[in-house]
Amino acid sequence: MLYIVPTPIGNLEDFTFRGLRILKEVDLVLVESYKISRKLLKFYNIKNQINKYHIYNEHKIICNLVEEMKKGKNLALISNAGTPSISDPGFLLIKYCINASISIECLPGPTALIPALVNSGFPINEFTFIGFLPKKKVKRRTTLETLSKENRTVVCYESPHRLLGTLNDMKKFFGVKRNIAICKEISKLYQETLRGNIDSIILHYKNSNKILGEYTIIIEKKI
Repeated sequence: MLYIVPTPIGNLEDFTFRGLRILKEVDLVLVESYKISRKLLKFYNIKNQINKYHIYNEHKIICNLVEEMKKGKNLALISNAGTPSISDPGFLLIKYCINASISIECLPGPTALIPALVNSGFPINEFTFIGFLPKKKVKRRTTLETLSKENRTVVCYESPHRLLGTLNDMKKFFGVKRNIAICKEISKLYQETLRGNIDSIILHYKNSNKILGEYTIIIEKKI
C-alpha cells in the first residue's frame, strides 16, 4: 500500500496523529530531501528507513518501488512540505500504483493554498488553483490572459526571486485595480498576509529590502 502523508508547511506542530503513526509503521518513507525530512522525523523521534524520491530520480526507481509494494510492503510518501503531488513530486508514483492495482490512501493535512484562500477574505465557494505559473513567456502570457477573465478566485504559488516579475505581469493582464492577497511563510515565524490592489502590493515589495520566503498569491475574481 502507498500512503500519501502531508507534512507541516511551517510549524512542525501542524501534524496529524495518524500521519505520525503511519510514518512510524510503514516499511519505508520516501522523502524529497534528506536534510529537510530528517529534521521533521527527528522532531517526532521517528527512526524509520528513508529513501529519496524526487523528480530527478523517480523514473529510475519507480518500478522497483511498485514491485516492493506488490510483495506486500507499505510505503509512505512525503514532500518537503505540504501534500505530495500538489506542486510537488507524487503524481507519477500514484499513477503507477493505480495501474498496478496497489491501494493508495491520501491523508488529509497541510497545504498552503487552503489557509491562504481563507485568509484572503475573497469568496472561495469556487476557486481555480494553478500551482506555479508557466515560465515560458508565450505560455505564461496565454495563461494570464485566460485567468484575467476568470469568474472565480484564482490562487497560485510563486518563488521569492520571481515574485515582483509575476506581479508586474499580472498588472498588465488584470489591471492595476484588481484586488489580490499575498500570504508569505504560512504558519512560520515571519508569516504575513498583504491585501490590496496589485499596484499597492507591487509598491510594497519594491520598497522591501529583501524578498524572501514562500508566497501564495490569491487574485479576486473578475467583477
